[in-house]
Amino acid sequence: MDVPFWAWIAVLGFIVVMLAVDLFAHRRAHVIGVREAAVWSGVWVAFGVAFGVLVWRIWGAEFGQQYFAGYLIEKSLAVDNVFVWAIIFSYFAVPREFQHRVLFLGVLGALVLRGVFIAAGAVLIQNFSWILYVFAAFLLYTGYRMIRQRNEHLNPEQSRVLRGFRRFVPMTEAYHGQKLLVRRNGVLLATPLLAVLVLIEATDVVFAVDSIPAIFAVTDEVFLVFTANAFAILGLRAMYFLLADLIHRFVYLKIGLALVLVWVGLKMLLKIDVLYIPTPISLAVVATIIAVSVALSLRATRGQGRQAPPSPVDPPFHVATEAENAALEPVWGRRRPPRPQEDSGRDSHRDTEYAPHHEGDSR
Repeated sequence: MDVPFWAWIAVLGFIVVMLAVDLFAHRRAHVIGVREAAVWSGVWVAFGVAFGVLVWRIWGAEFGQQYFAGYLIEKSLAVDNVFVWAIIFSYFAVPREFQHRVLFLGVLGALVLRGVFIAAGAVLIQNFSWILYVFAAFLLYTGYRMIRQRNEHLNPEQSRVLRGFRRFVPMTEAYHGQKLLVRRNGVLLATPLLAVLVLIEATDVVFAVDSIPAIFAVTDEVFLVFTANAFAILGLRAMYFLLADLIHRFVYLKIGLALVLVWVGLKMLLKIDVLYIPTPISLAVVATIIAVSVALSLRATRGQGRQAPPSPVDPPFHVATEAENAALEPVWGRRRPPRPQEDSGRDSHRDTEYAPHHEGDSR
């Protein structure tokens, strides 16, 4: 597949423009409803499909089918990522109007991370052909483990990433709008939104380790691997707001995703020395597995409506009051002089709100 340099520039430019459009459309914090999420989901899926049609017309049916197989795999695995985000947001009790900004930055970081992973994977495959055996074995093991742990979910409270962040990074116990950093009494502090962002990026690394080998099982073309990943990831924010309240209904989806990983692992293993499975067959198998798992899930849970993920009885963080916001200083630049009406004893009162947390803390 001969991809000119301008094609890479055009794709990257389009991604940047669409990210800017999305950010401008959601520049003000607000709760994103189902209708808005459905519209944006349709827009991103339309772009992903349209790009696949473009690949098909320019480079032929084989490469077009490889793109759609990769796009479908990445989009399907991304649903599991969405469900993990819902658990994280629920645990942290993140107000819905602040969630889009975190997801925007999370997706931006995910695009960069996926680019690095794809480049590394391509170099490994090109220089060490035996790495395909490792990828295939890893996919088979991951699928098996996913089936065994299908009823287990992420527990943010036990996350090593979160514990490490809270131990070494001073942070507030309140959400100050969409700010990631604030300053109080001359001390620069992280807000809970930054902790959420770090945890989301950490989980995406785990998902990338699964998804990148999976897509290399259906195509060796780096351009298709990257674009399929990019268009699948770009729609994750809208997909989250569309599906977050429906995670309780997809009871068999994790089994379906596990079977997809097992299938692409077998395909990669057979491709090395035994048998090449045509892309149309691979695409049909992946689509059938996902469709059946979704259909069975919705049938088993028919009659159930939208339901927000359960939140902790005592959330670890709260939304800042007007007094707490008024006490903030500019993050960058000169410190704001204290107001005359403020209590002169404020500075001497160092509450534990921004004290670093240690593993032994009850919090």
